Amino acid sequence: MNDATYTAFSRAVHERYLGRRVPVEVSIEVTRRCPLDCLHCYNNLPMNDAGARAGEMTLEEHCRLLDELAAAGCLWILYTGGEIFGRRDFLDIYTEAKKRGFLITLFTNGTLITQRIADYLAEFRPFAIEITLYGATRETYEAVTQIRGSYDRCIRGIRLLLERDLPLKLKTVPTKLNRHEVYEMKRMAEEDFHVEFKFDSLVNPRIDCSQSPVAVRLSPEEVVALDYCEPRRREDYRNLIGRDLASTIVATPDDNHKYTCGGGMSGCAIDPEGNLSICVISHQQDYNIRSKGFGEGWEGHLLDVRNQTRTRPSICDQCKIRSACGMCPANGELENGDAESPVDFLCQVTHLRAYALGLDVPPHGDCRCCNDAVLHGELMAAAQRIQNQETDPSLWTSHQSSPPVLNVLQQSSGGCHSGGCGSCGVHG
Repeated sequence: MNDATYTAFSRAVHERYLGRRVPVEVSIEVTRRCPLDCLHCYNNLPMNDAGARAGEMTLEEHCRLLDELAAAGCLWILYTGGEIFGRRDFLDIYTEAKKRGFLITLFTNGTLITQRIADYLAEFRPFAIEITLYGATRETYEAVTQIRGSYDRCIRGIRLLLERDLPLKLKTVPTKLNRHEVYEMKRMAEEDFHVEFKFDSLVNPRIDCSQSPVAVRLSPEEVVALDYCEPRRREDYRNLIGRDLASTIVATPDDNHKYTCGGGMSGCAIDPEGNLSICVISHQQDYNIRSKGFGEGWEGHLLDVRNQTRTRPSICDQCKIRSACGMCPANGELENGDAESPVDFLCQVTHLRAYALGLDVPPHGDCRCCNDAVLHGELMAAAQRIQNQETDPSLWTSHQSSPPVLNVLQQSSGGCHSGGCGSCGVHG
């Protein structure tokens, strides 16, 4: 199934289930263990974490879950982690999902892919495989992952999949460590490997509430400059934001519900221990399916979560460019410990996107980024630098943005140190 077919299929599915709560798409984290120790990760744990391994759902429990998902109307499964191939029985879980006819996407870092795994996937093909690159060079990649040899293992995994003509896409998470190689990664993906490439600069705090990944997150100015370095991305934002600003309708929620995404309506997430939640980064209102099953959780607990109403107004309510912002309750939970609290970083990025395009944003509430507010002057100065190409990603060379010394040289074990990457969005 190519992308055009997928788009048509998705449209048909959503039209069929319009107005109905059906878990059409479900994300399943099979493990949080990972052989890498990425500084920006939100959920990784060491491969040898015995407690994490012992708490993971068994193959039998996964089979029961798959039966329940099929009965509930699920069509699409995303298997993610951690690193999915960190589980020795992952191909067994995958096989059971294939037997039941699900469309399956795999998120992986590629470092554990062997010839045997590649051969198996070639015989029993997934819909898509997405591998995250952390750098175009070995030096940068391993500065992010903190594991020697991981770059070569990733490239080997990519080649094994491509040799079998498997449906592969590459992606990255730009950080302060690899920002200077993002567009080289794009060139490498498209010209060397002949696959699609995407990137997303959103780095979340860890689900254990540690803010350590934020230390390597790009500044709002760096995020926007990196996006606007590519004419097509810049024009896509110009069209999106320009359309919203020209509209006479403010893009406010059509009701007073806290959650307005597809979580709890057309999809959900299940973590390695069987906790059911709105999405992979929302973990404050879990329900464990191991005892009472998926159906009861979907129809009871998750419906209750989905029906929660907002308790107070927000500066987001009257923001005319909110469709260009990634703000959601899960972001608020991770960043501020409050699902209804706007994330200042996202607000700055979104306003700067508009200002760098020369667009004015109507003031809304006590927003710190709007006219005469505390951050407005700072953002306008950043916008001017981006327009003048003073903040130019093409100048972000490895000499100007040198990666730190590998922690592995400091006897790092390669496990979780409260800062690493999982598999949300473009993560893998």
